[in-house]
Amino acid sequence: MKNLELDLGERSYPIFIARDLLGEPDLWTKYIAGRQVCIVTNDTIAPLYLAKLKAQLGDKSVCEVILPDGEAYKTLATLEQIFDTLLEKNHNRGTTLIALGGGVVGDMCGFAAACYQRGVQFIQIPSTLLSMVDSSVGGKTGVNHPMGKNMIGAFHQPNCVLADLSLLDTLPEREYSAGMAEVIKYGLICDAPFFEWLERNIAGLMSRDTDLLEEAVYRSCVNKAEVVAEDEREGGRRAILNLGHTFGHAIETAEGYGNWLHGEAVSAGTVLAMALSLELGWLDADVVKRGKNLLELAGLPIVPPENMDVDQFLQLMGRDKKVLDGRLRLVLLKGLGEAVVSSDAPEATIAKVLRAAGVRA
Repeated sequence: MKNLELDLGERSYPIFIARDLLGEPDLWTKYIAGRQVCIVTNDTIAPLYLAKLKAQLGDKSVCEVILPDGEAYKTLATLEQIFDTLLEKNHNRGTTLIALGGGVVGDMCGFAAACYQRGVQFIQIPSTLLSMVDSSVGGKTGVNHPMGKNMIGAFHQPNCVLADLSLLDTLPEREYSAGMAEVIKYGLICDAPFFEWLERNIAGLMSRDTDLLEEAVYRSCVNKAEVVAEDEREGGRRAILNLGHTFGHAIETAEGYGNWLHGEAVSAGTVLAMALSLELGWLDADVVKRGKNLLELAGLPIVPPENMDVDQFLQLMGRDKKVLDGRLRLVLLKGLGEAVVSSDAPEATIAKVLRAAGVRA
């Protein structure tokens, strides 16, 4: 087993990474605050792992909320189901919520924990590669709005993160590839040796070699933990974790949440961010080529959707959370493993890059 700690002072917590962790309650049940537990999951994951999780909870008073699966349900209306259950079952401030699922479940469960009685504790048990390496770590929680992704939420850190790699055995190939977009991101933004390791081992990772997968999840979490520890609430450096996300969120919003998976949109967005970095003279063409090649080998799209146009892209990007004082801030690259947050890209240059990528004028 690999493990690390996200250092946030009194809000620090461990991240455990190995196979079959769900069946080791002595490792993680100590992070449950009281007797009451509410498991939040979805109708895809519940038949697979809910019973096994409940069996580890002994004499706890356990209830569950089974949400519909999919990004389309990451809404305030769906969130009400969690609050309704907590109130119906008389859960108090000592309750602990457990998120059993992918990024949507984790974000919604965490947001419910942040809000219920002004804040209760929760645990993340991610079931997708993307949630293991990204959304379960760092305390970002929330829901989508029809006009923008993740626009309603809160920072709320979990008590621990249990990355049980055996849960990935049932993950579809498309979802697995989507998670690789976030893995590759860490190499591009802050860890060039990791990027080179990924280039050497991408075939084994795509065949889900256990040792390689454990190492990739661990190194991704180490990178994210270091950035979050430095900047918990994204006042500065943490924004580099959003490489490709401003372009990607525009794609997700335009296409309808869930039609493009988050990792797929981030992949296409990352290629656009690299192309913009190249256009600004900050990045070598060889790095762009290597980045695109690695994303393709991971089974990810590297071009934006055909039906979007430049004006639509720019309008949706203008609603991004990184916009400050009317200026669009983008995460760009100045080298392999060197990301910056910049407002220096003129709109005309962004439009030029979009057109060059095949986006309609």
